[in-house]
Amino acid sequence: MTETQLAIFKGKKIRRYWDENSEKWYFSIIDIVEVLTDSSIPRRYWSDLKRKLSQEGSQVYEKIVHLKMQAKVISKENYLTGTESRKRLERKK
Repeated sequence: MTETQLAIFKGKKIRRYWDENSEKWYFSIIDIVEVLTDSSIPRRYWSDLKRKLSQEGSQVYEKIVHLKMQAKVISKENYLTGTESRKRLERKK
């Protein structure tokens, strides 16, 4: 069974998804950007960062897994969002 849960970091919610097949947690990149940057518009911040990374020749975005997660807004609909596994988030260059 797969399930979506919330993790709390610095008092902010980060959506996460447990994939039983791969036995990995996947975390919403938008939520992580919001926590780490204190951006009031994390989706825009992430969009600008993706564009900059692409211009620099980075292939980071191409490796991101897109999963349906419940939106943080009132509608609570499920939408595809960029996610990354815990292992890749902790990776150091």
